[in-house]
Amino acid sequence: MAGYLTTHVLDTSTGTPGHGMRIELFRLNGEDRTKLADVVTNDDGRCDEPILGGDDFAPGTYELLFHAGDYLDTTGADLPAPKFLDQIPIRFGISDVAAHYHVPLLISPYSYSTYRGS
Repeated sequence: MAGYLTTHVLDTSTGTPGHGMRIELFRLNGEDRTKLADVVTNDDGRCDEPILGGDDFAPGTYELLFHAGDYLDTTGADLPAPKFLDQIPIRFGISDVAAHYHVPLLISPYSYSTYRGS
């Protein structure tokens, strides 16, 4: 079975899916970053398909870049300028090419968290 990468976004300030958030995926090699994907979450706060899989799914260090500031602008939240949170990078490693890596983002205007899900 081939491994793959998924994510989802939950807006913890409203308890609703973070729909319409742009997410970029990069593979890191030292200081070099290679963009592998650029997606937007659907109405359920998820991507319509895995962000990474198949032959591109390889051991290494990756970064998901969540464009939280743009998303927060769409929620109508009254936020100062500049926003406390704007772009949120989450760096993580993939070591098992047969595994499912799920890296979600739980977001509010002043905090975020993540974990390795299933």
